[in-house]
Amino acid sequence: MPVALRIGSYIFFFYSADRPEPPHIHVENNGREAKFWLTPVELERNRGYRQHELNRVTRMVEENLDTLLRKWHEHFGI
Repeated sequence: MPVALRIGSYIFFFYSADRPEPPHIHVENNGREAKFWLTPVELERNRGYRQHELNRVTRMVEENLDTLLRKWHEHFGI
C-alpha cells in the first residue's frame, strides 16, 4: 500500500492493484476510510467519517491534489 501523503493522523494512500481505475486516493484515520476520485475531486465512498470530518478530508485532498496526482503517476508510471 503506497503512502502518498500523511497529514497529522490522516494517511493518504492507494493500492498497487488500483492501476486499472482512474486516479484516486484512499484516506484513512482511526479506522475510518474514504475514497476520492482525483479528476475531478469527488467522493466515491465513505466508511465511518462524520460529515464535518469528511468536509475536512475533502479540503485536504483538494489542497494537495497536485502532490496526490504526481504520486499516483510516479507509482504507476503513467
